[in-house]
Amino acid sequence: MSIAEKQQEVLEELSFFPDWQERYEYVIGLGRKLAAMPEESKTADRLIKGCQSQVWLDAKLEDGKVQYLADSDSVITKGMIALFVRVLDGGTPDEILSADMTFIDKTGLKEHLAPTRANALNLMATQMKQRALEFSAS
Repeated sequence: MSIAEKQQEVLEELSFFPDWQERYEYVIGLGRKLAAMPEESKTADRLIKGCQSQVWLDAKLEDGKVQYLADSDSVITKGMIALFVRVLDGGTPDEILSADMTFIDKTGLKEHLAPTRANALNLMATQMKQRALEFSAS
């Protein structure tokens, strides 16, 4: 499944919830299903700088595809990073670099976040693309 198809799938799933509170509960549920990140991987170099909460991001290139591992100390932030992992995980570096991350604006979630948390979404997307760029360059 392409990144665009995964994005569309997320948007369709979120459209089932007319209330923004229900959408957040769904996103929090995604965070709870996120693969566990080992404590020893939660290092300063894996922290996404500028986020209100602590958000760790790790990535590896396996068989030409980027595999992400992420965690946060905040349930809503963990859910948000889980959204990005769900969409980008398994993509090639080039697919990730060309992905249109404005899909997150279409979810309607940003409008109900504090400005610092909304900014964190941009930081997460940027950092995930940065990791893909590093793999693409090597």
